[in-house]
Amino acid sequence: MQFHRKIMKEYDLIIIGSGVGLRLLGKAIDQGFKVAMIERGPSGGTCLNRGCIPTKILTYLADVIQEAKHLKELGVKVTIDEIDYPWIMQRMRERVNGMSAGQEKWMESTENVNFFNGIGVFVDEYVLEVNGEKLTAPNIIIASGSRPLIPDIAGLGNVEYLTNDEALHLMEQPKSMLIVGGGYVATEFGHFFSAVGTEVTIIGRNPYLVKNEDPDVSELLKQELAMRMSVHVNHEVIEVREKDGKKIVKAVNRKTGEHVEFEGEVLLIAAGRRSNSDLLHPETSGVDVDKNDWIIVDDYFRTSKKRIWSLGDAINRYQFRHVANEENNVVWNNLMQLHNEKDNEKPTLSKMNYHAIPRAVFSFPPIATVGMTLKEAKQSELNIEVAETDYSWVAKGFAMGNPPSLFRMIVDGDSRKIIGATIVGPHAPILIQEIINLMYTSEGTDKKMLEAIHIHPALSEIVQRSLYQLKPLENGDAENK
Repeated sequence: MQFHRKIMKEYDLIIIGSGVGLRLLGKAIDQGFKVAMIERGPSGGTCLNRGCIPTKILTYLADVIQEAKHLKELGVKVTIDEIDYPWIMQRMRERVNGMSAGQEKWMESTENVNFFNGIGVFVDEYVLEVNGEKLTAPNIIIASGSRPLIPDIAGLGNVEYLTNDEALHLMEQPKSMLIVGGGYVATEFGHFFSAVGTEVTIIGRNPYLVKNEDPDVSELLKQELAMRMSVHVNHEVIEVREKDGKKIVKAVNRKTGEHVEFEGEVLLIAAGRRSNSDLLHPETSGVDVDKNDWIIVDDYFRTSKKRIWSLGDAINRYQFRHVANEENNVVWNNLMQLHNEKDNEKPTLSKMNYHAIPRAVFSFPPIATVGMTLKEAKQSELNIEVAETDYSWVAKGFAMGNPPSLFRMIVDGDSRKIIGATIVGPHAPILIQEIINLMYTSEGTDKKMLEAIHIHPALSEIVQRSLYQLKPLENGDAENK
């Protein structure tokens, strides 16, 4: 009897994950590497297919709808005659699907690149198996991302529910939606579906929405969302069932112990993220993971196995695409330093600078934060000074009808370095970029902000003028934030 052994395919580099991994692929192609790209879903990863891009296409529309309603307060009465939900979703899907298909076509037509659409499983040191084929390379980058965390709730396994991915494929508009969770996904999807006319209920287990922000920031968001949807924080969902075609969610108020039930047509689970590494079994190749399966790396993004690297959502430092984009530059530099290493010459490895990581919640009002929150600054040993105001403090704010807003900047009173800022209100993710840029200068202080001429009347004036409000934080202020 004759046996046939599978031929091992050899590469210079294997990349697992085509989100930020696609940027690394471009660098590898320029270097002349033979590369295998493994992706278990559509090309583009979470950001393109299930996160940043499709959700922002939808939340932008929701912003416009809410701003149109706001016109009444400025003396303009408008009516929205019709919202074509299927067309809105189809527009989004065509854009996302088209970009993803374009990426796959590019990879399939590029010399020295093989695209494998499937789950890559480590079966030996530096060896992966995908779709029945074995691949090996001396360099491997794990950019495998994350997926929705499905909480252990009684009855959930017997009820049809949505994750963010399925919600983005929901072509028929639901009349009502229950959202379990109170973070980015919950508040952004709640914003969109509520704006287009779905009755939304948010049920979060934490005392605050978007829990990593300051309590007053969370409270402002909750107040605004509660004007057009039902928002319940500090509620633990303990059971899910279905009755007469409706989803029934039973929760307990964590403060009072009271049990309450919510009813809706569809159920969206938005309770956090979990690692995808359990699908890959990287430990087979000597890669260590933590108790939650997040891949462990050092300051240089090296795993416990030589020449195997990891970054992005897979390592769970910051689950933001813009952070992963910067990490990819560090990973590539370090990989090439070792690749070109010469005898008796120590490679120069780089570290990632995380001192001013920005983030944004594209709900309504939007929230943008960079660096420390006030809560975090108070826990530091820094001599902090804080400036707080809102949009009404500048002429443009009044022109906009003084929308609910908050502006906060935190400075180290000794060095004058900006250590954090939070903005809540229209255009917050744009406004905060002015502060981010200063934090990445060599000085990192507020000096250049004071010197720079700002257009008048423009909303950006609030960034400069707030600096004249900087003052040491009073004890009473600290207790109330």
